[in-house]
Amino acid sequence: MTVDPAPLVDPRSYVDGVPYRLLAALRAAGPVVWVEEPPLLGLPGGPGFWLVLRHADVTEVLKQPQLFSSWLGATQIRDPATPEDLGYVRRMMLKMDPPDHGRLRRPVARSFTPRAVAALEASIRANAAALVERALGDADEGTCDFAGDLAADLPLLTLADVLGLPEPDRWLLYDWSNRVIGFQDPDYAGSAAFDARAGTEAAREALRHRPAPDADGRMPDPRTRAGMADLYTYAHLLAESKRRRPGSDVMSILLAQQGDDRLSVDEFENMFWLFAVAGNETIRNGLPGAMIALLEHPAELDRLRRDPALFDTAVDELLRWWTPVMLFRRTATVDAAIAGVPVRAGDKVVVSFASANRDERVFADPDRLDLTRHPNPHLVFGHGPHFCLGAHLARCQLRALFGELLARTARISYAGPPEYLRSNFQRGVKRLPIHWRRR
Repeated sequence: MTVDPAPLVDPRSYVDGVPYRLLAALRAAGPVVWVEEPPLLGLPGGPGFWLVLRHADVTEVLKQPQLFSSWLGATQIRDPATPEDLGYVRRMMLKMDPPDHGRLRRPVARSFTPRAVAALEASIRANAAALVERALGDADEGTCDFAGDLAADLPLLTLADVLGLPEPDRWLLYDWSNRVIGFQDPDYAGSAAFDARAGTEAAREALRHRPAPDADGRMPDPRTRAGMADLYTYAHLLAESKRRRPGSDVMSILLAQQGDDRLSVDEFENMFWLFAVAGNETIRNGLPGAMIALLEHPAELDRLRRDPALFDTAVDELLRWWTPVMLFRRTATVDAAIAGVPVRAGDKVVVSFASANRDERVFADPDRLDLTRHPNPHLVFGHGPHFCLGAHLARCQLRALFGELLARTARISYAGPPEYLRSNFQRGVKRLPIHWRRR
């Protein structure tokens, strides 16, 4: 029987969770499947794409940028609306191939090494402890929204440190990432307007350039420069401040590049977009995803609370089980083959991290959470030249928040059903009500 992959392209298929059974059936049927792109949710149709399902083939695609390019068509399934929009987003490191990708990556890579993250660890732990105490308050037990009350703020505080962003402005990052990641979900995209009274003058100036929603409440396409005009305004104001008073943060490092390594205006803007949005959103959804993983496996939750040494392997297993970024696109540069399946030059090739991280060929009993799983070659942070710079930072934040929460509680359970993002790209959590009882 032929398995129909059509639901995978519809963002509405994900509001009740990832269709893992469908992915498993497709993965069993073959390594690669062709998926049509019909018009959906007001967006035009597309030419279709090859979906790569198995772990081995996903890694092969990702480590061969000469065959499967990030630059040709960028990294989202649907093409940017105009050639000008495509040309602009191609100046982002995420959407570049070597050697341009390495030219932008090298200057900032040292800010994300294990040693650099270790220097931030005490601050991250202190922030996590303060957030947990704020959420629990003085009560012996109660309820809170883990996604909004705990998971949202820790990445913002961390990212403000890394970027050299004034702490009062950190919720601008929340607004921007909601608009980008929530483009398929208007409830999410419009949910985080920043209070100008809480920020700096730069934040207030940026908000004067914030696009307004249309009559249907939809924000403009955040893949266009006009769709994120407030972000770019803020980026340039922050740059002016860093030129006057440089520090050791990522923005200061970027602005200090000279000669052939100096960034163009478009490259700087896109780099700020990348850190401000991608640097926030993946771990922001990884944190509530990890909570859901533990709530769905209460024996593992109790085991982790009893034995914090399990965090050494637990962090990667929690990320694998959840997999915040479900897919990424490449474009074939020449006629090629994936696991023997012919692919023509110009075809879209989309790798499914959600499928690869549940591949039975690599992970025994892949739908089960096993906090001692080792080895654990998951692809949450990608593979090859584009392996995520923030991998160590993400692990550190997850460990800090759960370490503080589990140390202060004797019991955590659902206080209501989670509410998921309508998206076929990011496995997002809009709300996660939990009930907790103190130790």
